[in-house]
Parts: sequence; C-alpha cells; structure tokens
Amino acid sequence: MNKEEIITKINGFLVDEFEVDNDEIEPDANLKDTLGLDSLDYVDLVVSIEANFGVKLVEADFVGIATFQNFYDLIETKIKAKAA
Repeated sequence: MNKEEIITKINGFLVDEFEVDNDEIEPDANLKDTLGLDSLDYVDLVVSIEANFGVKLVEADFVGIATFQNFYDLIETKIKAKAA
C-alpha cells in the first residue's frame, strides 16, 4: 500500500465514521482540532485504524502527532514495520 492509498483510505473513514468535512482534512491541519476528538473518539480512531490497516496503535504513538501529515506518516511507518 503506497502513501496515496493510505491517505485516501484514512480520509475516507474519517469522513464516514467521524463525520468530518473532507474539505477540512489538510496535511498541515491540526488533527485533534479538526476532528474534535475526545478520549472516547481516540479509542474509536484506534479501532478504525486496526480494522482498516491491521496495525495497532497505543497511546504513546500519539505523542508528537499534531497534524494529519504526522498521522499519515505514523500509519505508513506502522504498516511498513508490520510488513518487515
């Protein structure tokens, strides 16, 4: 899965499951502010990532994740690590 496929898939389920306006999803936009996430939403996000990509996220993974680009990079790194 290449980076574009990852981004498309992430954006798709964010729009569908978190009811985010696709126009608000920009690489440099703040992830938490744009999604309006609370602690339960983070749990849903982790479950969605696992269901869609087969990788697990833990709380420590979100340290330093501020933008959508950071999030895309994290998922890409997890996918590559799993495949290695």
